[in-house]
Amino acid sequence: MNILITHCSLMLLSLVSPSLLAAVDLPAAASWHAQSLVEAIGYMALFAAIGILLAIVGYKLFDKCTPGDMHREIIEQKNVAAAIVGGAVILGVCIIIAAAMLG
Repeated sequence: MNILITHCSLMLLSLVSPSLLAAVDLPAAASWHAQSLVEAIGYMALFAAIGILLAIVGYKLFDKCTPGDMHREIIEQKNVAAAIVGGAVILGVCIIIAAAMLG
């Protein structure tokens, strides 16, 4: 009987809580939306720098996880297949970073 009362009270509380929360005025959360052109350009430069840095780190991490030295293979040996794989890795990492930033 106690479990039934507890379960019913939790169900009732879950139905009432959203309406109570809607009535409470919460402070506005900080926004990343720019208020001026200079602020927008600053945010763009910041996100671009972070994205490029993370793309380089992702490529280097992939290079460390694979056998051989992909960078040497591309630059010294002029291996086109390795260059295509390296480009695909960079594009894949950049897509993941962009999705995380938009997120």
